Amino acid sequence: MSEFGGMAKERMQKCIQNLNENYANVRTGRANPHVLDAIKVDYYGTQTPINQVASVKVSEGTTLVVEPWDKSVLTAVEQAIQESDLGINPNNDGTAIRLPFPKPTEDRRKELVKECKAFAEEAKVAVRNVRRDVNGKISRVEELSKDDQHREENIIQKETDAAIAEIEKVFQAKEKEIMEI
Repeated sequence: MSEFGGMAKERMQKCIQNLNENYANVRTGRANPHVLDAIKVDYYGTQTPINQVASVKVSEGTTLVVEPWDKSVLTAVEQAIQESDLGINPNNDGTAIRLPFPKPTEDRRKELVKECKAFAEEAKVAVRNVRRDVNGKISRVEELSKDDQHREENIIQKETDAAIAEIEKVFQAKEKEIMEI
């Protein structure tokens, strides 16, 4: 693969990785430990991610169980979850916090699919922007003949097509997960 093709592929993979991170934060009714990744707890004066002060496990597929290693931060973890925009009420039993994920209604699932489709479209636009940027760099290299430029642009187009197909595949898998009852 050419230097430009490798650069484009790497940047397009980052777009897909970003899409997967966005999808990890979408609540589907199925418990996913990654929904807590952005929530930070005041741990002895330092804002620390929950997964660094507690173990986060999935129980029965629809409940997250958060067990702090240091029980003195249990209320701080509970408070951080309540203050987040997660929309779930934590249940504190004195040793762990349980987060029940209710099944979304059909209307809510359709809304989630629209949200996920928007994330997929953003990822496709980002991939196309990478293509445009790399093609611009190719056209500025004076040492390349027109044939070589065209060959490089074809390689970039193939990478773009592959990345967009991957984005579509990821979206369809997420759509299936959301619409599953």
